[in-house]
Amino acid sequence: MYGQHNEPVTLQRDCRAVLIPAGEELNLKQGTSGFITQALGGSFTVYVEGNLFRIAGQDADALGKEPVAPPEVPENASDKDIEDLIWAQMRTCYDPEIPINIVDLGLIYDCTLGRDTQGGREVSINMTLTAPGCGMGDILVQDVREKVELIPTIKRAHVELVFDPPWNQSMMSEEARLQTGMY
Repeated sequence: MYGQHNEPVTLQRDCRAVLIPAGEELNLKQGTSGFITQALGGSFTVYVEGNLFRIAGQDADALGKEPVAPPEVPENASDKDIEDLIWAQMRTCYDPEIPINIVDLGLIYDCTLGRDTQGGREVSINMTLTAPGCGMGDILVQDVREKVELIPTIKRAHVELVFDPPWNQSMMSEEARLQTGMY
């Protein structure tokens, strides 16, 4: 979408932000100046006064940006269509410090589409983190859940953070390993 850069920005309104990597939520005030360092998958990493903050896509307007449109589903979408869209949505979730999506980082261990008792679609996702102590874990889980639940016909996404097996760089896609130089 916007990619990586150092675009100067001044907040046009107060907005919620998450301190990276601690995961602490706080409000940044209107008029705060900084730089957008990463804008991938609809969320933004902003550098302000020596700290990095993640600003969710729903608050893009505070940065003077357009929010990403929710996904569309064709009429009579098959489960395969929905599964493809789930994976596409998860590919819009980025580690706020690494410009690679969580699918290519190898953080998604399992993704299963099923039905609830009323026939609505539910998704169960097991994911991990590059480091177990990462303070951004809950934020990434929430990002996955919210983006998957944006898909029409998905009633609920269950996202569980697991650490077995422990993540290692061999779980990354070849493209991600090339991009990071991690072999």
